[in-house]
Amino acid sequence: MREQSYHEDREEIKELLRQYQNLKGGRSHSFIEEDDFDRIIDYYDDKDDLIEALNAAEVGLEQFPYSSQLMIRKADILLATRNYEDALSLLEVAELYDNSNIDLYILKTDAYLALDQQQKAVDLLESAISKFEGEDRLELLFQLTDVYDDYEEFEKVFDCLKLILELEPNNEEALYKICFWTDFTGRNEESIRLHQSIIDEYPYNEIAWFNLAAAYQGLKLYEKAIDAYQYAIAIEEKFDYAYRNMGDAFLRLRKYKEAIEALEKVLELARPEDVIYEAIGHCYHRMGNYAQARQNYKKATHLNPDDAKLHYKVAVTYMFEKQWQPAVRHLENAMRINRNVADFNLAMGECMIMLKKTKDAIQYFGNAVRNKPKNAACWQALIRCLIEAKMWDNAAEQCLVAMERTINKPIFIFYYSATLFLLGQQKEALLQLEKGMEKSPKLLKKFMEIIPSILQNYHVVDIIARYKKGKRI
Repeated sequence: MREQSYHEDREEIKELLRQYQNLKGGRSHSFIEEDDFDRIIDYYDDKDDLIEALNAAEVGLEQFPYSSQLMIRKADILLATRNYEDALSLLEVAELYDNSNIDLYILKTDAYLALDQQQKAVDLLESAISKFEGEDRLELLFQLTDVYDDYEEFEKVFDCLKLILELEPNNEEALYKICFWTDFTGRNEESIRLHQSIIDEYPYNEIAWFNLAAAYQGLKLYEKAIDAYQYAIAIEEKFDYAYRNMGDAFLRLRKYKEAIEALEKVLELARPEDVIYEAIGHCYHRMGNYAQARQNYKKATHLNPDDAKLHYKVAVTYMFEKQWQPAVRHLENAMRINRNVADFNLAMGECMIMLKKTKDAIQYFGNAVRNKPKNAACWQALIRCLIEAKMWDNAAEQCLVAMERTINKPIFIFYYSATLFLLGQQKEALLQLEKGMEKSPKLLKKFMEIIPSILQNYHVVDIIARYKKGKRI
């Protein structure tokens, strides 16, 4: 039956086109109805022959000069050929004959936007919305949403979507879109109220449950978010995005075992992604299961081999297990992609220290400092390494630079004092120690780690005792 219907339609349009050509050529022809011209325009439009489609519209208007339908069709083609002013003029005429055709307002909106007259497009749609009901009103509201989006009036995008859902709570397109715009605008409280009202009316709408959960998550109400995601999953057990977000919520609550279960469900339901394996790896890492963490990080690197951070995370799991050589190999992978990341250089420096390659360690710590000159941790690593290498002059020099770059962090006053003691410059070392004690006495233990034997120096003991007497450590 379908083949027969297709064949009949094809023959019918062939005959219609023949009559149309006869009309154009001034030959004898059957009468062509107004709707038939609409079909002829469709035929040429479908074939992307806009010139012939425009000709057909003009011929039709010669036969039916007061047809708003054919005017609108011609205006549509004029818009496609970027004749925006002509299209708008024709639509103004069409509106005089029939202002109840929704396409009229959609095409006028397109013309105004093309002419960069956004306010006119907004005013037109806002006035037109009250003239229509049902699906037509919703279509105009979606059109207005797109206009607001294009011109970055994002709060009004949310308002339009909210209105659509108040008119039609089960509208899937609006439900999907408002989830994004809730997050973007931060209007989580409104979203919660809206979706609670939708759920009251339609308790088995899994998208509404998901959006409610996402809004709770936006407010960091993770327990409530998890409860709502579980309702969404109970309704639609293959709702992979609900499992994904629920995994994130469990992770935020540091419920790593539950997070892993949710994220592994995502891998069952959807195409594997590096971010999911990375998140599972992070959970195992926080649980102290470095082998499982590494396995998942490696799976992530297979899916995204150009993400240097993933190679670094693999290396860190080896470092926790004191497997320095494998850690170095994966840090090398990370640094082949991006050599100028301070964390990569710091980690490599630590590995070099453990492998007794002090000169290499100094080089990597130096790279870290160059990449993050205001980072105190980078400077501490470099200075401690120089002290351990007995390069005390260099260590003292770097302490002074570190103070300047980190705006006099007290830790470097203590480090400077320690290097001066090691260099035998006791008088200046004592002055720096007293200065450090005045600023941050809690850092004394860092000083003691560098020179444990310093308590044999009665001048140092005296400074500590005097400080303790005046102020408590």
